[in-house]
Amino acid sequence: MADPHGRPVVVWRSALLPGSETFVRNHGAYLTRWAPAYLGATRITSALSLPSDVIAFPDGKGFLRLRLTGSSPRLTAALRTLNPAVVHAHFGGDGWLVARAAATVGAPLVLTVHGHDVTRQPGSPGPLGVRYRRNLRDVFRRARVVLAVSQRIRDRALELGADPAKVRVHHTGIPLPRFVSADPRWDVAFVGRLVEKKGVADLLSALRRVPARAVVIGDGPLLDDLRARASGLDVTFTGSLPPDQIAAHLAASRMLAAPSRTAADGDEEGLPTTILEGAAYGLPVVATRHSGIPEAVLDGETGLLGDEGDVPALAANIERLLADDSLRAKLGAAGQAHVIENFDLVKQSAKLEDLYDSLVRVRV
Repeated sequence: MADPHGRPVVVWRSALLPGSETFVRNHGAYLTRWAPAYLGATRITSALSLPSDVIAFPDGKGFLRLRLTGSSPRLTAALRTLNPAVVHAHFGGDGWLVARAAATVGAPLVLTVHGHDVTRQPGSPGPLGVRYRRNLRDVFRRARVVLAVSQRIRDRALELGADPAKVRVHHTGIPLPRFVSADPRWDVAFVGRLVEKKGVADLLSALRRVPARAVVIGDGPLLDDLRARASGLDVTFTGSLPPDQIAAHLAASRMLAAPSRTAADGDEEGLPTTILEGAAYGLPVVATRHSGIPEAVLDGETGLLGDEGDVPALAANIERLLADDSLRAKLGAAGQAHVIENFDLVKQSAKLEDLYDSLVRVRV
């Protein structure tokens, strides 16, 4: 875990911290040579918000100036107090907010782009979209390194003006769980925020073709609509759950479904961490060829893939796995090995530290 006496890295997320963004907190928690400090503009009340987080605008005053100009003496002062050797910002828009302050205090900026920040937001209409695209090009120029969570997200960053020499794929790792076996309670499990790009409506349509007992874990604006769509199906909606309860449901499931699709507004996934978590528990994954998913789910090797929105293919893949215990076991074991090799948070955090080290050496 992070060395409190290591080199200081400031992890910046303007809204600190939504409960769905465990990857931001995990990113710092698994550093061993660097000491993370979390800096935000405003505090979000969630299980991931900690008293130790530093909030630059606790009363909200001055935040508007930062959003309009990308500059704030208050943010610069907060950053200077933390004295970072590196600043690591998550999401493109947030990176722009902190880029000038990082330059002022002399800290190289690492930016991670995740998904909607380079898919949906740049497509915003009118002056809002023009401004966002301009700011994105600016932060791409200012950042020393741009990390993309999948190859698809890297491609989008390049399309939007990022320098290919700066942009590299860095998969977001997950903590590897201790596997706890349980008697299967669910045929199909879904974990995620209930928004259009997650494809839960497609999953419910598939379950009308293949009778199965399913659990949908998560909350979001589509919850009521999805409950209505699930009428007559054997589907349980749990709402949001803490990690230990999610783990218990995964351990008691036969497979994980991740039928992601591009939303009508252009929003895409980066690479859903729930896929990695399910695979880490030895679950085969039924998913779509969407964004970075094929980097995590190898079709026919660790899971089964279909095209976005292809409900018959999704249903057929679910039915195939339910009917073949040996195939489920084979794909699940291969998926678990794939996650251990390529998405272990310990390994991915070590790669981050090597990157930070290289930036400090260049600086010196």
